[in-house]
Amino acid sequence: MGHPAGLRAGTRYAFSRKHREKGMIALGTYLKTYRVGDIVDVKANGAVQKGMPHKVYHGKTGVVYNVTKSAVGVIIYKKVGNRYLEKRVNLRVEHVSHSRSREEFLNRVKSNAARKREAKAKGESVQLKRLPVGPRAAHTIELTDVESLAPQPYDTHI
Repeated sequence: MGHPAGLRAGTRYAFSRKHREKGMIALGTYLKTYRVGDIVDVKANGAVQKGMPHKVYHGKTGVVYNVTKSAVGVIIYKKVGNRYLEKRVNLRVEHVSHSRSREEFLNRVKSNAARKREAKAKGESVQLKRLPVGPRAAHTIELTDVESLAPQPYDTHI
C-alpha cells in the first residue's frame, strides 16, 4: 500500500467543521471588512473548497496586503529549512479571521498613555515597564502537634 501524499493528505480533522459549527456559514463572516495592514489568522473552512489555503498555512497568522471582492491576499512567513520565506497567499474571506494577537498590546498602549497623562497632571513620574512577577512573600508555619508515622507490621491472619 502506498502512502497518500496528495494536496489535502493528513487534513481529516484540520479541515473538518467543529461540533455545532456545521451547516451554513454565518453571514458575519462575509460582512467583516478587511483593510491592507490588518493582521489575520488563517483557518481553513472545510465547507468552502474554493480559495482554500494549503494545509501548511492552516493556523498561521499573516498581514493583509491586498483586498478584492471576495478574497484577501495575505503575507505569511513560512519556515523552509533554516530560514523564513515570505509567501503571498490569496484566500477567500471564509478562511481568514481578524487576529486578536495585537489586542493586548493596543490596550496596553492606551492605558499607558492615560497613566502618563494622569502622572503629568499630578507632576509625578510613572513606571510603565512590565515587570516579571517577583518571589512570594516569606511566611512561617507554626507546628502545634507532630504525628510520627510508622509502618504497620505485616499480618498473615485472615
